[in-house]
Amino acid sequence: MMISRRGLIANLGTLVLGNLPRQAMAGGSVALRFGLTPVLLTSDLDLLDHLGAYLQSASGRPVQLVTRRTYQEITTLLVSGQLDGAWICGYPFVQYRSQLELLAVPIWRAKPLYQSYLISDLSRNVTTIDQLAGDVHAFSDPDSNSGFLVTAAELARKGTKPDRFFRQIIFTYGHRNVVRAVASGLAASGSVDGYVYDVLSEVEPSLTGATRIVRKSDWFGFPPIACPASAVGSESTESLRRALLTMHQDEKGRAVLQALRLDSFAAEPPSLFDPIAANMALVRGLG
Repeated sequence: MMISRRGLIANLGTLVLGNLPRQAMAGGSVALRFGLTPVLLTSDLDLLDHLGAYLQSASGRPVQLVTRRTYQEITTLLVSGQLDGAWICGYPFVQYRSQLELLAVPIWRAKPLYQSYLISDLSRNVTTIDQLAGDVHAFSDPDSNSGFLVTAAELARKGTKPDRFFRQIIFTYGHRNVVRAVASGLAASGSVDGYVYDVLSEVEPSLTGATRIVRKSDWFGFPPIACPASAVGSESTESLRRALLTMHQDEKGRAVLQALRLDSFAAEPPSLFDPIAANMALVRGLG
């Protein structure tokens, strides 16, 4: 089975598949509501359709996929219990740790980890963040670990903040959009998800080819799938967990994973995200 890959990191539009309120479908089954942030998926309807079809088949329940433009919108829906689960970022997971529970973590290149890349225009000979002082800098989202927090923490260690260090900061609300901003000259540098950047290098090399990687960060827990803490053990939550953890054992599931360039989903401890929590505390401590 072939699934479109280019659309994986295409521009994000606001998309809702199915109405947000939980609905009883044919036969009395209640829909499983699964949220997606722009951290990974976008408006690739083909990929979303295959993901929804797999989750429905594996869980035995109708599935409603819900996407929004920002991380905050999906996180709000998840924390408030309007979603059964969502693919979020590690930063909002630690921000709302007491209200969320881990369901599964993607495995990429045999690890549940990824990095943040600091990038600049290809023509610049820069190798450190200090050389980017005074830039127009592109971030992905204020609630993104790789697309904001990692760089903010690096600057906090230097006793400064992004809006002081850079001449101007912009939020593009999409990791591909960060690369586009730097490649086009709209921004001189940017902070981007290394996983997305590496996939882009495969499917759209002309875009990443106009940029250079200034530095790669330490490793952090890959953006996880979480559920409301109040829903732990519910039929909806457990059916979603099973569907994710067995995705690599199913033909349709493997096709989705292949399109996403992921190996599988795995059960991981919340401590995987402790380094993100430490960076969050560091940034907040600067005031």
